[in-house]
Amino acid sequence: MRFLLVFFLLFPAPFISAQSSMNMGGPAASLTENIMRHAGSGTSLEPGSTVPPMLMKMTSRQWMLMLHGEAFVVDQQQTGPRGNDKLFSANWVMPMAQRSFETGQLTLRAMFSLEPATISGRYYPELFQQGETAFGHPIVDGQHPHNLFMEIAGIYDHKAGSRGLLTLYAAPVGDPALGPIAFPHRASAAYDPLAPLSHHLQDSTHIAYDVLTGGAALNLGHAGVRLEASGFHGREPDENRWHIEAGALDSWSGRLSVSAGRDWLGQYSVGRLHSPEALHAGEDILRQTASLHLHHAFGPAALDAAAIWGRNHTLGTAENTNGYLLEGTLQLGSRQALWTRIENADRTTDLLGPRAPGDETFLGRVQAYTGGYAHQVAKWSGGAASLGAQFTGYNTPSPAIALYGEHPWGIATLLKVRLGN
Repeated sequence: MRFLLVFFLLFPAPFISAQSSMNMGGPAASLTENIMRHAGSGTSLEPGSTVPPMLMKMTSRQWMLMLHGEAFVVDQQQTGPRGNDKLFSANWVMPMAQRSFETGQLTLRAMFSLEPATISGRYYPELFQQGETAFGHPIVDGQHPHNLFMEIAGIYDHKAGSRGLLTLYAAPVGDPALGPIAFPHRASAAYDPLAPLSHHLQDSTHIAYDVLTGGAALNLGHAGVRLEASGFHGREPDENRWHIEAGALDSWSGRLSVSAGRDWLGQYSVGRLHSPEALHAGEDILRQTASLHLHHAFGPAALDAAAIWGRNHTLGTAENTNGYLLEGTLQLGSRQALWTRIENADRTTDLLGPRAPGDETFLGRVQAYTGGYAHQVAKWSGGAASLGAQFTGYNTPSPAIALYGEHPWGIATLLKVRLGN
């Protein structure tokens, strides 16, 4: 966190909200303008009309400094034979600096999380969740913390005529062009503190190592298209969440994004991941994802919604696992929010824990239904705080009913603090 300390010491003047000045924030007027905001991780996008909460400041040397982030304090309570309870914090912060030139723009960005300290035991409880390891074993019914270094990246955007944009993204830790915008940054998931069950089928590469991405975009009136390609290291982060890893560029991905006006954005992506899982090191994965995102404001309210599909195919086998997600957040004025997430996610035999066979194979499909409400309890010039709760009910696949019961459920109460308004 020393970077943040230096950031504020060098530039002590007050930050302002991104929404307080139309020339420094607000909806993007075109796809290329939306790209150059770089408000999410990697080069991922949301609809141009989305306005992420952010603090901003212009320096005397023509650098635009930005800071956004959020922190949840969550009390998770779950039922059933494999349900667990825990108090933890999910959090991230992203400082960013941009400077514009006659024909382009340079962006320097980092993202940090203290989850390695605020999530004890190397994961928080979440029924039916799978992915990565803790203490040398597959994480089952839990979600791993994010790394201290979630992203360290440099981005250069070059204007190609009045309608075109070329982008180069380089990151020792970053997010390749694979999948939708990751769940910590999606406006449709802004108040849900838990990772989707489909995370490792859709957007789990948002923390990857040695990422290089090139992209080209073209405005078509209020719409536009963008094509990207990435090379990166395919192995998932290890259990040491405090350091930066490195590896060969052994994996690749490509993504096509289409903006249908300012309120809609869709993407399709495909990638080959070399040996992503440490416990299944001989397996390579072909991942496909597709998603459609909506942001629409009406009066004092705003709706953010996303429909997402992801599939992992284990190369050299007939194994396919799919995840389907529908989520939305309805902001009612500035103080109240309602949200939902509905998932249909394939699970593998790793879910069985010590009973699992040696090879990871398809086990069954889990349905999860979440609904939540939050009320803003405090607001200041640099952010706001909300209190809320959500309920999640599950349908258990037949092979796992003896372990979970037919319909376990969980309740998460939360305090959310965000930067920006």
